[in-house]
Amino acid sequence: MKFLTSSKTLRGWQRFAVGALACSALGFVPSLASKAEEVTAKAAALAAADTITKDELKGFVDVLADDTFEGREAGSRGGQAAGNYLAKELSELKLSPAGDRGSFFQGFQGSSRNILGMMEGSDEKLKNEVIIFGAHYDHVGYGRPGNSYGPFGYIHNGADDNASGVSGLLEVAEGVNHLPVRPRRSILFALWDGEEAGLIGSRFWLSTPTIDLQRVKLKINADMIGRLRNNTVEIYGSRTSPGLRRIISEQNQHVGLNVDFTWKMKEDSDHWPFFARSIPALMFHTGLHDNYHRPSDDAHLINVEGIREVSRLMTLTLIELANADTIAPFREASKRESPEVQTQRERPVQPSPPRFGVSWRIVEGSAPVVTSITAGSQADRAGLKMGDKLHSFQGQPIPEEKLFRQQMLAAEGECTFEITRAGTAEPLTIKVTPIGNPIRVGMTWREDDGEPGVMLVTQIIPGSAADVGGLKLRDRVYSLNDHTFETGKDFSGLLSTAEAPLTFLIERAGKLQTLKVQPLASNPPPAQ
Repeated sequence: MKFLTSSKTLRGWQRFAVGALACSALGFVPSLASKAEEVTAKAAALAAADTITKDELKGFVDVLADDTFEGREAGSRGGQAAGNYLAKELSELKLSPAGDRGSFFQGFQGSSRNILGMMEGSDEKLKNEVIIFGAHYDHVGYGRPGNSYGPFGYIHNGADDNASGVSGLLEVAEGVNHLPVRPRRSILFALWDGEEAGLIGSRFWLSTPTIDLQRVKLKINADMIGRLRNNTVEIYGSRTSPGLRRIISEQNQHVGLNVDFTWKMKEDSDHWPFFARSIPALMFHTGLHDNYHRPSDDAHLINVEGIREVSRLMTLTLIELANADTIAPFREASKRESPEVQTQRERPVQPSPPRFGVSWRIVEGSAPVVTSITAGSQADRAGLKMGDKLHSFQGQPIPEEKLFRQQMLAAEGECTFEITRAGTAEPLTIKVTPIGNPIRVGMTWREDDGEPGVMLVTQIIPGSAADVGGLKLRDRVYSLNDHTFETGKDFSGLLSTAEAPLTFLIERAGKLQTLKVQPLASNPPPAQ
């Protein structure tokens, strides 16, 4: 990964489930003609991802991060040797040379070289479209001020940066090679040189491409994927083409990583030049660490199992995109987005005023006791007071706490409480008319043009059916009772008419979950 000179920046860094109908709203449309073909294709993709092994990944990292390559600085003796080794690996993967003059190499700036291998697609038409899967193979050599945090003059092996990404790329290419039929689109596997000197290799390729740039539909970048922590992978660029987050999440159901879909897009690796050219770009990354750009970034610190899991996710994502009927074009709005914009867009909505304005606590073996009354609320105006004991609601005994909260949220029209009050001999009847509409589910949501056909949850009302059912802020709703939707209006209509229980398919941190929500049919009727 390109050297970040600011220590502040360094610290900052440290910080298919619903089927073809759902996918069609995203611009990624599977071409599979039948359920049987769909199942066969998915099984083949999973088998390809499962060919990735820890032993092979470790072997690649150990070789690339060996002192023999002297830190793989671009254009150096060690960099040249590493390039020769990698070109041989691409050849053994039966990739076609895609560099200069029928070779795997594209030279630039003296002795620096990109290494390029093409896997031609199987579809007569779509093979003319290309997905680039890349990783930089250079590092910083012996380290010096400007490209190292020191100590200087020692070999910086760059096991994580970026022997890990290169190892992942080689295993992804091998996995795709195991498919019984190659993906429909062509895939250019690119090992970039000169990344550490300013993304020079990828920039050079874009200025002097070895294929027509109009063919390139998407770039996937693997940089520093060797330190998976808390089972979390960070993915840049999911907003550069509508629906990418959903595609990745649907593949992740077979892997199970926590995914941080950051809106951060920085000029810090080889995804950036493609992004700047308005080409959709993704980057997989497991974060910086104390060994970043130091001699201590060595192979024994690599989380090989983590590389395997990230590589499996990259393989499944690549195959899915390479087989889709269409890939949605670049989303220009992504150039105006940032983590700050993400925080604003994902902010929760302001909570609605309380319908009754009363709080209570339940003591085992005793009636609920009113603990607070909101001044000026409906409960206050009706005459409820702190310390009152609630014995019935709508003529029925007070149920257990969760159900009682839902009953009050769902209440409609004048509601009757029977209470007892200290100093009063006889029970009292208090009538309260809650404000607002009955709350059947207890959630609000927002549409997002970066995630079409998905509703972003912006509020969960405490105690509501949605809350009890497990829905949370910032969940993405993909379907309701197996029905998909395109707009918030569609979702609202579906939510108001769907039969209970409501089955939500949601995505949370890149994982798909099914949640059942049981709204009340109505509030309890008054006793006759």
